[in-house]
Amino acid sequence: MTPAVVRRVRDAEAVARAAAEELVGAAARAVAARGRFTLALSGGSTPRRLYALLADPGAPFRGRIPWDRTHVFFGDERSVPPDHPDSNYRMARGALLDHIAAASVHRIRGEEPGAADAYEAELRRFFRIPAGGAPPRLDLVLLGLGPDGHTASLFPGTPAVDETSRWTASPFVPRLGTRRVTLTLPVLDRAREVLFLVSGGEKAPALARVLAAAPGAAALPAALVRPAGGAVWIVDEAAANALGPLPEHPA
Repeated sequence: MTPAVVRRVRDAEAVARAAAEELVGAAARAVAARGRFTLALSGGSTPRRLYALLADPGAPFRGRIPWDRTHVFFGDERSVPPDHPDSNYRMARGALLDHIAAASVHRIRGEEPGAADAYEAELRRFFRIPAGGAPPRLDLVLLGLGPDGHTASLFPGTPAVDETSRWTASPFVPRLGTRRVTLTLPVLDRAREVLFLVSGGEKAPALARVLAAAPGAAALPAALVRPAGGAVWIVDEAAANALGPLPEHPA
């Protein structure tokens, strides 16, 4: 397994701009190799600025992405309708998805019963994978990090973290009092590229624990994402302030 690459940047704006450059490169590589770009979006507040940059005609990114060959998926979703303020889809739609053909956006229908099973079926349909086949290989998966070490909706202590066969899960998160729908490690680890975006001092303890875990310590969910090609972590100074010396690519 390729080691993680850590890029430390100044602030949340720099995280978004560095991530946009990474995404542009991933899109170009995917289209050159396979004729399309499959992207899984992250929810939460950190990627919002990234999505706005990608859609901004005045920023140097929008014209470099092959939107007509891009298919958008989601790493996780809340159990709410698509117009709810907490919806990851709504956040992404407002910032980015209005610029992509509706048929190329594959949202998780978190408001419906059986949403996890339905999303696995959607992945099988799109990637043409029969029952018993290996999980799909998304070209790029965007992920974040919660202060508790969760990523996507893989929360500490929930059964979804231990899933080894299903591609999706719908864990109940006790501290939130609700279910989430999430991609599982078998899918995340198959991604050709994984990009973590981390911003804010409240993430610093979890980031240090994920990237420099003490021997024998229980692994946080984000530390369990181990794609064969490695992951790139773009972290701002506030999030990185508890890190010791690590291999890194400064920006």
